[in-house]
Amino acid sequence: MSRAPVIIRPMQASDWDDVRRIYADGIASGNATFETEPPGWEEWDEGHLTESRFVAAQDETVVGWAALSPVSDRCVYGGVAEISVYVDAEARGQGVGGELMEALVRSSEDRGIWTLQAGVFPENDASVRVHTRVGFRLVGRRERLGQMDGVWRDVLLLERRSDRVGVPESP
Repeated sequence: MSRAPVIIRPMQASDWDDVRRIYADGIASGNATFETEPPGWEEWDEGHLTESRFVAAQDETVVGWAALSPVSDRCVYGGVAEISVYVDAEARGQGVGGELMEALVRSSEDRGIWTLQAGVFPENDASVRVHTRVGFRLVGRRERLGQMDGVWRDVLLLERRSDRVGVPESP
């Protein structure tokens, strides 16, 4: 029996319960974020760019989400954003993360963002692979960046530069 197709669409506030559930599952995995619990809608909403938020829906059920956050409020960083992508445990390995990432890349470039960055735990092989597939490259390893449950964790810094935004024109 084949699965229903995945539809990528803009995130709505009404999706928050599913988004929060998937986020909480990622937190519980221990390999997605240093966060210990998802924030409330208002806090999450304030911290993410309104025009680059997507959900992946399958049979009208949200199975993943992706969003961009500004890295700084300084104007020189206006074209730089941090990417977040979370996929429901039952939908992992089906290409949902890649589809969400591709939607974010297109959306970011349409809005003039020239650099996307991500912090990924080195143990999260699947996340590293999906980032690499959409053009991210490893730019560094932040050693012992933070502790989780008394264990120091490294974070890989991944970056994707747009080849169509922020590129100087040839004379």
